[in-house]
Amino acid sequence: MRIVAVYSTKGGVGKTTTAVNIAWEASRNFRVLLWDLDPQGASTYLLEVKAKVRGGVDALIQGRSEMSSAIRSTAYRNLDVLPADDTYRDLELVLDSTKKPISRIAKVLESVSHSYDLVILDCPPGASLVAENALHAADLALLPLVPSPLSLRSLEQVNGIVATSARPAKVIAFLSMVDRRKLVHRAAVEALPREHREVIDLVVPSTVVIERMGTERAPVGVYAPGTEAALAFTRLWVQVRTALGGRRTAQR
Repeated sequence: MRIVAVYSTKGGVGKTTTAVNIAWEASRNFRVLLWDLDPQGASTYLLEVKAKVRGGVDALIQGRSEMSSAIRSTAYRNLDVLPADDTYRDLELVLDSTKKPISRIAKVLESVSHSYDLVILDCPPGASLVAENALHAADLALLPLVPSPLSLRSLEQVNGIVATSARPAKVIAFLSMVDRRKLVHRAAVEALPREHREVIDLVVPSTVVIERMGTERAPVGVYAPGTEAALAFTRLWVQVRTALGGRRTAQR
């Protein structure tokens, strides 16, 4: 089982959009679990899953409830969700109260390691113990970057967190919410992949097609296949799958 943490220290960069679309792309060939770690529960909402974890996240993290009993299926074959509910607001405190708090999410995921080929962690923004847990568990950190100086600061921060791990995840960043009508965005698209080895030459556009996810409550590839946005997420999944290719993953 491989683990991808979709994360940014900055909010509003397309993190949940990325997590949902990459999870759906991967589920076309693999068994995928999307764990919504964000108390806002956006991934849970977009995939039309009931936002309720029996016993709350405290019971899940402490091992008093089975992870398998909290997982919910979606409308898409091979794609399941571990939903977020209101109790996830206390996840930081719950993790801090456990033994080995940095590695608790990795420990919990061990119970489903034979049930899934890939786990996507939709992480809340900001530097936190939740983020450290996710990056500690991950084989790959996937970072959406809006073309701005603050986003590059986020890349530096993610690299800093990853570097402290005993088993550092590989970091892949890509440009998200790009508006090519803006000079600064066009310049970033040309310069950043050359200047930063983690930034791949791939652009997810700023488009109403992606904004429709909130009303369609579905991945872009479901309701708008063939669009620039859908094709961008397909190419992004190919990049992610290639980066994860070190370990053999069972295909279904």
